[in-house]
Amino acid sequence: MLIAFILSWIVALEHLFIMILEMFFSTTSTAQNAFELKPEFLNQKEAKSLMANQGLYNGFISIGLMIVLLILSGAALKSMLLLFTGFVFIAAIFGSLTAAKKIILVQGLPALLAFIAIALTL
Repeated sequence: MLIAFILSWIVALEHLFIMILEMFFSTTSTAQNAFELKPEFLNQKEAKSLMANQGLYNGFISIGLMIVLLILSGAALKSMLLLFTGFVFIAAIFGSLTAAKKIILVQGLPALLAFIAIALTL
């Protein structure tokens, strides 16, 4: 059970970091490396807006997971953690097919491991 909680917190905190990067630091070299995007693209007004919008969604995932972890228990906890980690894994599959292949490892693997741990222990 502890492993499921730790992995779920990792997913939540990772998405909080992604939100901060996308919303507030999208033109930095860290963002360029993380998202495999060129500075010429990231410095465009439209790209900044798109990154901020995407960051907001990552923030929703992060905050949702944190609320679930802090407030819920029992079957509701398990159901909601499976839902959120499942969403993250599906998004990682899509992202690895359409954006950068490393997304499946960086975002998808922690979510999948959390999903499995939740399914087996909670």
